[in-house]
Amino acid sequence: MRFPFTLVAAILSLLAAAAAHAQVSASLASAVASVQPGQAFTVAIRLEHEPHWHTYWINAGTGYPTAIEWELPEGWTAGDIQWPTPQVIRDRTGMITGNGYEGVVYLPVEVRPPADLRPGESVTLKAAVDWLMCADVCIPGDQAVELTLPVAAQSPEAHPDHGDAIRATLDSLPRDVDDVQATATRDGETIRLEVTGFGDAPADPWFFSTDGLVQYDEPQQVKVDGGTLQLVLPVSDSFEGATDRLAGVLRQERSWAPGMTSLHGLAIDVPISTASSGVAAAGTGGTSGSAGGTTATGGAFFGTLALAFVGGLILNLMPCVFPVLGIKILGFVNQAGADRRKVAMHGLVFTLGVLASFWTLAALLAVLRAGGEQLGWGFQLQSPAFVFALAAMLLVFGLAMSGVFEFGLSATGVGAGLQMKQGLGGSFFTGVLATVVATPCSAPFLAPALGAALALPTTQSFIVFTVIGLGLSVPYLLLSLFPQAVRILPRPGAWMETFKQAMAFPLYATVGYLVWVLAGQTSENGLLMALFGLTVVAMAAWLYGRYAAPGARATRRRFGFAGALVLLAFGAWLGWPRAAAPTDVVWQPWSPEAVAAARAEGRPVYVDFTARWCATCQTNKRLVFSSDEVKQTFRDANVATLKADWTNRDAAITAELAKWNRSAVPFNLLYLPDRDTPVVLPELLTPGVVLEALGAEGEKYNVES
Repeated sequence: MRFPFTLVAAILSLLAAAAAHAQVSASLASAVASVQPGQAFTVAIRLEHEPHWHTYWINAGTGYPTAIEWELPEGWTAGDIQWPTPQVIRDRTGMITGNGYEGVVYLPVEVRPPADLRPGESVTLKAAVDWLMCADVCIPGDQAVELTLPVAAQSPEAHPDHGDAIRATLDSLPRDVDDVQATATRDGETIRLEVTGFGDAPADPWFFSTDGLVQYDEPQQVKVDGGTLQLVLPVSDSFEGATDRLAGVLRQERSWAPGMTSLHGLAIDVPISTASSGVAAAGTGGTSGSAGGTTATGGAFFGTLALAFVGGLILNLMPCVFPVLGIKILGFVNQAGADRRKVAMHGLVFTLGVLASFWTLAALLAVLRAGGEQLGWGFQLQSPAFVFALAAMLLVFGLAMSGVFEFGLSATGVGAGLQMKQGLGGSFFTGVLATVVATPCSAPFLAPALGAALALPTTQSFIVFTVIGLGLSVPYLLLSLFPQAVRILPRPGAWMETFKQAMAFPLYATVGYLVWVLAGQTSENGLLMALFGLTVVAMAAWLYGRYAAPGARATRRRFGFAGALVLLAFGAWLGWPRAAAPTDVVWQPWSPEAVAAARAEGRPVYVDFTARWCATCQTNKRLVFSSDEVKQTFRDANVATLKADWTNRDAAITAELAKWNRSAVPFNLLYLPDRDTPVVLPELLTPGVVLEALGAEGEKYNVES
């Protein structure tokens, strides 16, 4: 007997919906007891929250705002929600998680009936309300609400149940106050909002940005100086809209207007001027530098140099470098005898070898830049291939630091051999090889400094690479000047392995960020293949570490090396971002209107009900539409391909699935011009199944596009 998974899923959905409604209940309330023909009046969605639960304002911060879909009688119209002043929502730890409402809240909406209503009748207003409710967890909620009101000729009275509450809500909506004036000035990544003309000093003011220009969860600096309130607001780094106006609500615990105790929200909508000291930051994000990059401001550049120095210094603590540090210094001493000046000279030459290595890297960067935009060096993160390769490289480095495999030891051995070379030349090449040995052990502090170096002008880039080299070489230089200090170095031990493994996690976080970047540059299938490719790359690192570990037999090591090389190549091939082929199927958003329009043109219509979280859906599309025969047939038949994406909740898609007695995806329909009803395809697809459903390889439905 087949287990009824669909039935269980439906039951769980009903239980989730019941739990959602238990935390927040919705109803439709009216400000008046009756309706007058042609006269607008106010209704409101009344949300009642259980303790510790909340829903969201128009700019939620996290989550999404409450929405209403009206089902009104013919001739009726409804306006937008008039949002009451929100409050800052915090979790149990005190962290800000959004902007919204708790307790009982009314969301007013103005509705207007037609003028031909007849007194003595009654009308029923219906709506579907959709919200997100959160406490320690978040649950989507929805509820159908309705309200029946009589039609009367005389002026209506306030509704006995909700009239006073809705009127109080309307009176307290954010608004302008005659004597209160506001100005906004942007200075870099902050906006200074100044308010004057108020009465008592505002209590606990907080600005809520309507469009998200201001970062909702960062502190807002508040200063009251005489009759001026000043707030320094952080600009959101993810905001993509217009930045010429500041719009939102300034809330305080007192009222903004005398005699109106409930007016806690002051409506703000003012132009943003630019501080004279921050013109570049407010406009383009910086002033133009020399060719090859954007000049960093003083503070930012010195911060980059600090990271560069610390990153280079930390390279010395990597297990492949630290154990030989003291040995190298003793080598200086042995080569120079007891002459302190010669010891110091060897240290200086060693430092020169390190710096020469980093200057070589910087020069290579400058040469690549000299190639111009064709190389795309200044915009390398815009290349999906570069992003994938960088993510794979950092993943391998992270796995090495986590102990999955080891590398760098052979380079250390070579360095030891060259170190025995006599004279200053040996010290110089020791510095070069110290860089080579340290590079595979890239420390996390080095990543942002190197990233900045790629974007800076050539001169500043050379400075960054120089500081990295100084960070790596300064312990050697100091120990050559004071060789007796070798005795105070910490003994190599287990603490170094712990330190190395802990430093792997910032690299994993960087890989996660790069995958996020890649998600915006490739298709859904492309991102999935990139994730699979990174998984195979990780497996290659594991296989190498498992079978090619130091001390393993030669046969075992050869197998480990060869197997890792094959897996690495396969992972790179599997995940490498590819441009969509010209023959690939182009999907358009599904809607009943899109289906009707394509059918009216006499075209076959293929509808794919899918979701990103549906593994079978992705397998179907990859299997079927990687077939050249299917793609060619679809082109010949001029098939309209529509995608009904159910990744997020969509009422229209849910209703269409229910129409076909389905509650899950995948679900595929093929509308043919000579049939009234579509062909329902099976859940598991093959190219043959789709071609057979289309018939005669699409030739009989071939129409001019």
